[in-house]
Amino acid sequence: MSTTDTRLQVMWNRLLAVVEEQGQALIRAAFSPIVRECGDISAGIFDLQGRMLAQAVTGTPGHINTMAEAVKTLRSRFQLQDMKPGDIYLTNDPWIASGHLNDFLLMMPVFYKDCVVGFTSCTSHLVDLGGLGMGPEGTDIYDEGLLIPPCKLMDEGMLNSLLMEIVKANSREPVANEGDIYALIACCEAGAERLAGMMDEFGIDHLDELADYIIDTSYRGTIEAIAELPNGTWHNVLKVDGYEQEIDLHAALTIAEDRVALDFSGTSGLSNKGINVPLNYATAYSVFALRCIIGPDIPNNAGSLAPFRVIGPKNCILNAQPPAPVAMRHTLGQMTPDLVYGCLSQVLPDQVPAEGASCMYNLPLRHTPEAVSQGGTQFALELVFSGGTGARPGLDGLSATAFPSGVWGSQVETTEAVAPVLITRRELKPDSGGPGRTRGGLGQHIEMRSAVDEDFMLFLSVERVLNPARGRFGAANGAPGRIRIGQEGPDLPGKGEVRVKAGETLIFETPGGGGFGNPQDRPREDVQRDLEEGLISRKVAREVYGMKP
Repeated sequence: MSTTDTRLQVMWNRLLAVVEEQGQALIRAAFSPIVRECGDISAGIFDLQGRMLAQAVTGTPGHINTMAEAVKTLRSRFQLQDMKPGDIYLTNDPWIASGHLNDFLLMMPVFYKDCVVGFTSCTSHLVDLGGLGMGPEGTDIYDEGLLIPPCKLMDEGMLNSLLMEIVKANSREPVANEGDIYALIACCEAGAERLAGMMDEFGIDHLDELADYIIDTSYRGTIEAIAELPNGTWHNVLKVDGYEQEIDLHAALTIAEDRVALDFSGTSGLSNKGINVPLNYATAYSVFALRCIIGPDIPNNAGSLAPFRVIGPKNCILNAQPPAPVAMRHTLGQMTPDLVYGCLSQVLPDQVPAEGASCMYNLPLRHTPEAVSQGGTQFALELVFSGGTGARPGLDGLSATAFPSGVWGSQVETTEAVAPVLITRRELKPDSGGPGRTRGGLGQHIEMRSAVDEDFMLFLSVERVLNPARGRFGAANGAPGRIRIGQEGPDLPGKGEVRVKAGETLIFETPGGGGFGNPQDRPREDVQRDLEEGLISRKVAREVYGMKP
C-alpha cells in the first residue's frame, strides 16, 4: 500500500469513527424509547454528490440503505449555491425517506472554509404523527398521518418553528416528537462538526479524493466477491400471512459477472390495508441480506451497494405506489431477506441460514378513543420484540434476536416507566426453535396487562402466525407466532386492532427460527445441553432427536 493509500485509509477509518459518534449523539438525545432504547436509527456521511461514504454501525438496514438513496434525491431537489451554514433539510415522504410517515430523515450540508464539502444525514422513528397511528388500518397514505415533503427544517441555524408546531399539533405525543426532532438535529450537527474537524486535522479542503478512494475500493471488492459466484438465475416463492388473505412473494435472483439483480415479478398485488411496501424499503432489506453473504467484510457505502439492483412491477405489494397505505411496511419488508435467501441457498447451500422469524413483533399501543373525554391516561408507545433467527449451516440460530432489523428489544423497566402497562412475564419459549442438525433460535413468551383500571388499544401487524419459518435441508420449521387474550382465549389474527380490557392479560409469543439439516445428525451433546438448559422438552429430545431416556 502506497503512502497516499495509507493516508486515505486512515481518514476512512476516522470517518467510520465520526459516524458512530454521530449515531450515539442521536440515541443519547432522543426522547422516544424506540430510538433511545431500541436503536431504530441511521446516521451517515455523504460526499458532495450525495454518495454515502460511511454509516454508523448502530442502525437498521431499512433506515441506512434508504438513507443512502434519499440523500441523492434531496441533493437534487435543493441547489448547492442556495445552501447556507446551519441549513438542515427534512422529509418523511415514504417514497423518499424510509418507507412510512413515522421516519423523519434529515440532511445537513457541511461547510468547510465557506464551501459545501459534503453532507451529514440521519433518520429516526417518531412515535406518533396523527392519523390512525401506527397500525395497518389505513386505506391510503392520508389516513396514516402527516406527510412532510422535502423542506427546510433549519434556515441558517434558525428553526422552522411553524413546521415544528404543525408536527406537534398533529401528534398524540407532541413533547416526544419535538424532543426527537431536536435529537436528529444534534446528530447532523455532531457529524458536521467532527467532519470539519477531521478535514482541518488532515489538512484537506475537499473530500473528492477520499470519496473516490472509498467508493472505488468498496466497489472493486464487491465485484471481486460477486465474480466468485456462479452465474445464473434462481427463483423462490415465500408465502406469508398477509392481512385479507395470504400473499405470495416472488423473487428471481440473477448473478452476472459484475452485478446482482433481484426481480419481484409475480409477487401479489397491493393490500387494502397498510402493509404495502415502497420499493426503496424492500430494496434496503433485500440488498442488506445479499451483502451479509456477498462481501460481508466490505463496509457498506455507495460503492459496495452499486452492483446490486432491485426491481418489481408497480403496485405489487413490494413496490407500492402513492397513495397506498404503508404504515406497517416493515411487516413484509423485513420478510424479503428470507425470500432472497431462498434463491441464494441454491447457489451457496453451505453459507445461507434457514428462515427466521424475520418480521419484528412491533406492538404499537395507545390509549382508547374515550380516554381523552373520560380523563384517562393518554399515551402512545411502540414496543419491539423479536423471535428466533434461522439456524446457520454450522451454528444454531440466535434466540430472541432481531434479524434483519437489528433493532434492540424493548426493555421491561423502560416500558413500564413511560406507559401504564405492566409486563408480568417474559421468557424464552421452549421447543420454538426448529429442530435440525443446527437448531433454530427460540422465540419469546410475553404477558402484559394494563397497570391502571383502564383499557388500552393494540395495533397488530406481525407475520409468521400462519406461515412459520421453514427449515432447510431436512430440518423442521420453527414454531409460529401466537397472540391471545388470557390463557384460554382464542388465538387472534396477526393483523388488526385489539382492545385489551382492564384486568385482561395480553399473551403473545414470537416465532422461532427454522432448523438446518437433519435433526438426527445433531450431536448428542448439543441435544443434551439444550435439554439441560430448558430450550427443548424431553418429548422433543426423544421423538425428534432420538435421545433415549
